Amino acid sequence: MQIPENNFHFEEGELLLIDKPVGWTSFDVVNHIRVAIKRYLNIPKLKVGHAGTLDPLASGLLILCTGPMTKQIQNFQDQDKTYTGTMQLGLTTPSYDLETAPDATFPFDDISAEQLEQARIKFLGTIEQLPPVYSAVKIDGKRAFKYARKSQDVVMKTRVVEINKFLLTSIELPFIKFEISCSKGTYIRSLVSDFGKALDNGACLTELRRTRIGDFSIENAWELTALKAVITGVETGKTDVEN
Repeated sequence: MQIPENNFHFEEGELLLIDKPVGWTSFDVVNHIRVAIKRYLNIPKLKVGHAGTLDPLASGLLILCTGPMTKQIQNFQDQDKTYTGTMQLGLTTPSYDLETAPDATFPFDDISAEQLEQARIKFLGTIEQLPPVYSAVKIDGKRAFKYARKSQDVVMKTRVVEINKFLLTSIELPFIKFEISCSKGTYIRSLVSDFGKALDNGACLTELRRTRIGDFSIENAWELTALKAVITGVETGKTDVEN
């Protein structure tokens, strides 16, 4: 494999589109790239930040900014986003995804296509949603998930978000594949959970991938190993997080 020449100007400011793997936190990705840049390009100090957190169990588009470009992070965070994913009906968890163990099950065999369509329509346009307790939302200066993991009570506040598109692209109960385009601040896990409630049932998120942020597409994103190979100038198959 021939590694392309490194034409990046990290100190002057770069915008990097990354395809975040499942199992990595957004901070893992930032740290991994920051360490590689400092170590292999001999840049002792460099700001690196991301524009919009992805849950560890989610994959897909993550925008990284370096140097002066980090001042633009808020502009990128404010852009609409598109996701594809899978939900499972008849099952709920405290985190609304598979990070936590199921806490309830429901029969789903009698749910009709008409009921699914009626529920889907309810979530188009401007809606209110409650962020998951297992989330990075700050409560009194502390991330909500830290309270949740200690079984401490947390009062979450509703937020207004915009759902521009909500398509059910494949239905093989209990699993439903979907595509959603939405405003900033939308929690897909919450939407999935509320979708289950709208059916007088339950639902949790089993897979999520972010495919677009504004005009930026996952099709133009770097895989971590490929980007690190460009930074280091050597081929590497490592995928572990460096500290």
